[in-house]
Amino acid sequence: MAIVLSVSGSPSASSRTARLLRHLDQRLIAQGHQVIPLDVRTLPAEALLGADFRHPAIVEATELFARADGIVVGTPVYKASYSGVLKALLDLLPQYALAGKTVLPLATGGTTAHVLAIDYALRPVLNSMGAGHIVQGWFTLDKDITVHEDGSLTVAAAATEALTQVVDQFSAALGRTPLLAAAG
Repeated sequence: MAIVLSVSGSPSASSRTARLLRHLDQRLIAQGHQVIPLDVRTLPAEALLGADFRHPAIVEATELFARADGIVVGTPVYKASYSGVLKALLDLLPQYALAGKTVLPLATGGTTAHVLAIDYALRPVLNSMGAGHIVQGWFTLDKDITVHEDGSLTVAAAATEALTQVVDQFSAALGRTPLLAAAG
């Protein structure tokens, strides 16, 4: 099937966002996709903040974006926008790094006041980077994500239903992406 790059834009090592993405990765794997996880927080801060395009870790991340057929971008919402560490990475990618790619934007946050962050903050950036198709994203409340002591994850039933639907739509869209990457 498709190669999916699953990008967590959370700066936290104990991130609900990252854990939710890894949970959703399993559904994509079960559907036959190859999933490559990328936690932006593991990239060298000096490379991200110093805009070191030639740093080996940034070159490798750029290559992962180039290889992927689809990208899942997950971020916690801070001050009504996506995370700064995610912005730092997106700023280092080529202008049309998402050309021809199917993209699923996801966000997590503490209040429904941030639910529009996907459409008003993240989606425009993804679109400006040439995304071929940005599927319907989803915002999940932090309170709907429970991380247990053993590391396992439970997602509230209503959120699970919605997430399943958007992940399945993303998966289906991967097979229908037009091959226009060279046009960008």
